[in-house]
Amino acid sequence: MKKSKAYQEALKKLDRNHLYDPAEALQLVKDMSSARFDETVEIHIKLGVDPRHADQQVRGTVSLPHGTGKTRKVLVFAKGEKQKEAQNAGADYVGAEELAEKIQGGWFDFDVAVATPDMMAVVGKLGKILGPRGLMPNPKAGTVTFDIERTINELKAGRIEYRVDKTAIIHVPIGRVSFEAEKLLDNLNVFAEALIKARPAAAKGQYMRSVSVCSTMGPGVKINPLVLMAANR
Repeated sequence: MKKSKAYQEALKKLDRNHLYDPAEALQLVKDMSSARFDETVEIHIKLGVDPRHADQQVRGTVSLPHGTGKTRKVLVFAKGEKQKEAQNAGADYVGAEELAEKIQGGWFDFDVAVATPDMMAVVGKLGKILGPRGLMPNPKAGTVTFDIERTINELKAGRIEYRVDKTAIIHVPIGRVSFEAEKLLDNLNVFAEALIKARPAAAKGQYMRSVSVCSTMGPGVKINPLVLMAANR
């Protein structure tokens, strides 16, 4: 695949074989950004786990101190007083069966779905639709709850969900290129600390095998995983 001139110029600033410190890597990602939009900064971490085993799954949520730079559209499945609570907390869409029917019809204009436990009989029927898109409410992700106000506030403020994929890699956004490097570093460290705490007891050997950060359109910058882990134990 042919790379753009901007991408080729960015590569001149990068040593592909060097393992950078986190702060250096993030500053380099900012320096190499050349897109005409505010690119997302992403982190990709290869873990020393085998996702095929239930006792080596890595999944959770973490609230980034400076958010992700994206305003998320939150949909809430609820009834009665919980609908009012969701509306007052700033949910973008609130409803029950009528929302389920709308989704079954192919509507997906939201970024995250939350449901009260008593709505799961309705929401559960959407599993085959929402699951593959990563939109299915789940207790482990904190999106099946009666604590609607707090959940919406956290999601709007920058709470993200992370989950290891079948290749043992975790991919999450940690901000935007327009963020100050210090804020990106804060977000990175908070996420890394949460990921280290989520290490399964069954995981053997080095937990973080490789780490890289990049912008949406930019090349990956390798971070020394041992330095990142040492800084966030």
